[in-house]
Amino acid sequence: MALFVFDLDGTLIDSRRDLADAANALLEERGGSPLPVDTIARMVGEGATLLVRRALTAAGLDPESPGALSRFLALYDDRLLAHTRLYDGTREAIETLAADAPLAVLTNKPTRATTTILEALGVANLFKWVLGGDGPLPRKPDPASLHELMKRARTAPQQTVMIGDSPIDLATARAARTRLCLVRYGFGFASSEQDLRPDDMLVDRPSDLVPLLRSISV
Repeated sequence: MALFVFDLDGTLIDSRRDLADAANALLEERGGSPLPVDTIARMVGEGATLLVRRALTAAGLDPESPGALSRFLALYDDRLLAHTRLYDGTREAIETLAADAPLAVLTNKPTRATTTILEALGVANLFKWVLGGDGPLPRKPDPASLHELMKRARTAPQQTVMIGDSPIDLATARAARTRLCLVRYGFGFASSEQDLRPDDMLVDRPSDLVPLLRSISV
């Protein structure tokens, strides 16, 4: 294959606790009650704006509360790496795959937070390109950013694999006509069997990525 593109939250890193803690801090500041971690985790994947709106709505607060987004981002910046870790086996998997093809990160998380996390976890150097959700291109599931990565890698959709954990990643791959690998261990995994195609790939742990992705034929 010519390009492996990874989602971040729920695919490379388990960031549920830090995202939930930041969201709950915002809710409590605005007079609401905290939500369960798993409830907030299910709101992740389409960018901070939607996460904040969903959390405020679930807590019975005004989803358009002035300044809520900027305050959430500040609260999250203070917690980026309090509990966030690579999933077990991820480092070894991407180190191996980086020898086979260029790797990229495509996420709806802001770019600065993304690069800060990747650098702190010691894997930033393994990714040739990192595209966040606050750049000039539209966020996933719009395929524009994935098309841009394929252009940079000079590769075709059938030589590209989108690796993610959520319906957003599935929709992005479909829109860009790339191959798809979904990770069942991610907190965004909610795709039912009818959403999948025979050539879609599924893994239960990061260590499964290497043999599966190496088995693909173009």
